Amino acid sequence: MAEAAHDTETKIEGILRRMAMLYGWSRLTVDAYQHDLFSFHRFISSKDKKTSAFTATQKQVTAYLALLQSKGLANSSIQRQRSAMATWFHYLQNERMRSDFPMQNVAKVMKALRLPKHLSEQHVEDLLAAPDISKAKGVRDRCVLELMYATGLRVSELASLKVNNINRIQQTLRVIGKGNKEREVPYGEEADIWLSRWLEVRKSESVHLFPSRGSHITRQTLWQCVHKHAKQAGIYPMPSPHVLRHAFATHLLNHGADLRVVQTLLGHENITTTEIYTHVSRNQLHDEVNRSHPMGKRKN
Repeated sequence: MAEAAHDTETKIEGILRRMAMLYGWSRLTVDAYQHDLFSFHRFISSKDKKTSAFTATQKQVTAYLALLQSKGLANSSIQRQRSAMATWFHYLQNERMRSDFPMQNVAKVMKALRLPKHLSEQHVEDLLAAPDISKAKGVRDRCVLELMYATGLRVSELASLKVNNINRIQQTLRVIGKGNKEREVPYGEEADIWLSRWLEVRKSESVHLFPSRGSHITRQTLWQCVHKHAKQAGIYPMPSPHVLRHAFATHLLNHGADLRVVQTLLGHENITTTEIYTHVSRNQLHDEVNRSHPMGKRKN
């Protein structure tokens, strides 16, 4: 039985590799799908040895989602696993590996609205000014922070950025984002100044803008960079690199940028993903009214 279970997981893994090539998934995406599908398969096969992730019924899908809810998992985690199963069964159906779609009437998990953590414009200025620019590493860190805030790039996109992806004349970056989709992202004068300074002191022939041991800087190093300088600037709670991406989007909208433009710059496939930043802006407007308007100061 153990051997049969292993064979099934090997088949799942093989199909996921095919799906990755078809849909342009990253290794991280494949690993996440594999983890979720293996968990689902092990659950249903433990109840019935004759069934698997290939033959699961609607009743078994519902039972698995109910199990996840009973464990107290966040809605976002359950939604992610539901999405993985839906993608899996759609593929099996399209490839005629099964004739039905067992999630047809399975209720969707409503994802709770989580507003992104926010940095004020003053906090961003304090963070950008924190690195010691008398040293090459400080210039690198300043360049990293400036580009993060100027472009809203994902951490992985910035880490893997190559020198030949930079157009210094037009001040744009050619970025390969999720699903291997390419987009052009402009950056401003201030970021260009620090990009120039970093290229002057950068002692490497690497194709990567931020090299490290023959490859590029890691995501962990970028996290450490943000944490280190946030601590120096006295910014609490400690922000992550992704918070600078949030700040980029929120500050653009606060200053009148069009939502569709921000969607394009962030590389969001669906505008509903970008719309969360309008909630942040509205919250800030309410806070400003409550703080500044005489009627907002009244206590009941």
